Amino acid sequence: MVIGFGPTKGAKNIMGKYGLKMGERFKPSMMDLPGPEKVFSKDYSIFREETLRASTGFYEEACRFAEKIIKVDPKEEDRKKLEVAIERAHISVTPTGAYSLGVIAMILFIALGGLILLISYFLSEAGLIAGTQFMLPIILILGGIIVLKPISKYPVHLAMKWRLQASNQMVLCILYIVMYMRHTSNLEHAIKFAGEHIGNPLALDLRKIMWDVETRKYSTIKEAIDIYLEQWKDYNLEFVESFHLIESSLFESSEQRRVELLEKALEVMLEGTYNNMMHYAQETKSPITTLHMLGVILPVLGLIILPLMGAFLGVKWYQLAIIYNIALPIGVYFMGYRIMAKRPVGYAQSNIYETSAKYRSMRMFSFGGKDIEPKNAALMIGTAIVLIGLLPLLLHLIVPGQDIPIGSAAQPLGMLLDYKLADFEVGGKIVEKSIGPFGIGASLLSLFITLGIAIGIGFYFKTRSTKLMKVRDETKKLEAEFQGALFQLGNRLGSGIPTEMAFSSVAETLHGTPTGNFFTLVDSNIRRGGMSLRDAIFDEKHGAINSYPSSLIDSSMRVLVETSEKGPSVVSKAMINISTYLDRINKVNERLKDLLSETVSSMKAQVSFLSPVISGIVVGIGTMITTIIGGLTTAFALAGDEGGGEAMGIAGGPASMLEFFDIKTLMPPYFFQIVVGIYLIEVVYILTVLGNGIENGVDTLNEEDKLGKNLYKSAVFYIIVAAITMIVFNMLATMISSRVAGV
Repeated sequence: MVIGFGPTKGAKNIMGKYGLKMGERFKPSMMDLPGPEKVFSKDYSIFREETLRASTGFYEEACRFAEKIIKVDPKEEDRKKLEVAIERAHISVTPTGAYSLGVIAMILFIALGGLILLISYFLSEAGLIAGTQFMLPIILILGGIIVLKPISKYPVHLAMKWRLQASNQMVLCILYIVMYMRHTSNLEHAIKFAGEHIGNPLALDLRKIMWDVETRKYSTIKEAIDIYLEQWKDYNLEFVESFHLIESSLFESSEQRRVELLEKALEVMLEGTYNNMMHYAQETKSPITTLHMLGVILPVLGLIILPLMGAFLGVKWYQLAIIYNIALPIGVYFMGYRIMAKRPVGYAQSNIYETSAKYRSMRMFSFGGKDIEPKNAALMIGTAIVLIGLLPLLLHLIVPGQDIPIGSAAQPLGMLLDYKLADFEVGGKIVEKSIGPFGIGASLLSLFITLGIAIGIGFYFKTRSTKLMKVRDETKKLEAEFQGALFQLGNRLGSGIPTEMAFSSVAETLHGTPTGNFFTLVDSNIRRGGMSLRDAIFDEKHGAINSYPSSLIDSSMRVLVETSEKGPSVVSKAMINISTYLDRINKVNERLKDLLSETVSSMKAQVSFLSPVISGIVVGIGTMITTIIGGLTTAFALAGDEGGGEAMGIAGGPASMLEFFDIKTLMPPYFFQIVVGIYLIEVVYILTVLGNGIENGVDTLNEEDKLGKNLYKSAVFYIIVAAITMIVFNMLATMISSRVAGV
């Protein structure tokens, strides 16, 4: 006889039989089912790694590497700020590592500048180049000194970006917690419910709160929340007050009083959001105007005198590129970033589950039945267009000295390339070199370089966002109607009919609308598919929610399913209350848009009209000035050869005038246009990101969509204006030069 302590075979059968029945009767809560994000109870460190690895992984590795090479401790005041920023941004670095990386970057820049200076000195002494190069080394040395602060304090930047992203989700966070706690007074489950639907980065903060409790860092969920809220007191007091009201509702014995506190929490959040945004809209007008004038208008207008500065002071096009294509855009970006950093809490847009395989495929470019990475397609398209713009350089390289006249004999416009010969002193010897291109044809072809860069970048963003924006637009239509549908659903349920039948009734009423289609799909799954209410909505393959990727709809339906087991009257109240909440949020959102409309419309006008027009005219004027100076130089040179300076009435003769108009110092219009065109692309990019940030907060999908549209429109508009002004002003310059030459 064998004696064992485990259950017998018969006992296992009985346990299995009745365990199955108990499982069917007591279904898991919706909180136990995976939401649109990952499972909420997943290890926080693993979830953080998956969430942030792509964006901060390289920086973390660089900080660890820098700390191994040289350890530089920041000041105590800076250390405290870095520790707070690192904790807030959820990055795995130390203050010493961050500061060490900044010091190494500074040393590398200074060393590179010194090396270039030394090499250019020896090359000039050997007669291989004309003079020692000072401009680039000085810029690198100054850049090394400047980059120390931003690189060493990069965690502070990440923390600020994190705060902006999280702030945009706080209204929905409070909404979801209130929605859940109205029918179930459980703060832990409410936080999990909110964390599953608002998405990152605030979802990561909520997971961190739960993880700190699970790892016994804090003894209670209330203690963990209170510690977390400390960081928001200086930035969003309404969020802190709303959370405290929610916590207070847990201690109310009266159901009515408990619900009133929850509604008060949402009201405090909404009113605070509106008041803060109203002040922000008023305070933003002046900084935006200043940004546009100092960062866009004045620099572009200053370009008009640069061809003259090139003629008199010898400013080179690559020096201009360092200032306008590197230094100025960085300055404009940081000016705009400071404005955007002050943006208060906003209202998050529809959540597209972009990380899922279904929606990731929508970011691909389809060609010939195959999916191509957008960056590869954009690179091919942009490169093909840019090659057209490089033809003047390639033609001169292949067949030097060959040129093609443009225009008719009666109305000549100039030459296609128009390379000019000039004498340079290298190593004590006079060497003749060709400089240019100065031709109107080359200047017009250079527009293809600007077009290629803009089309390439715009195509990339447009391809990534177009299909997803269509899904978002459909989802937003559904969300706009959803509050009314929930109210109707609540009324139907209030009359005592089962939840499954209520869907059929509301679907008939809303036939033909996005909401009606959603309810019809749920009803079809129940009637024809024989599914339960839960499976009809949330089934992985056939659930209605799969066709409508909205966190708002998802969360509302989860509340409906969870409360459906408590009876139609409870579901009715829940749906009507959610409808009321959504109505209040939509009203506040519309008021916010109205407050920001003037600022946003002003920035749109700058991007789509003012900047392209001004830049195009400046390029035309610059081309005209260069053509006139080049024509005068040629005329004075011919007059000097013929000894006709006195005949031209020029005091001192042509030789003295050639000292002022030296062809070697002229800036070719070809390169001048490229610098201006690239600067325009950078300005459009920065202003688009800034405008989207002010209007919508951190909304990557909408930002990509706007970048695609604005880069297309602005670049094409600029090229049309620049081409017209180039041709007109070149004709005028040719007439002036010919008259001077004929004097």
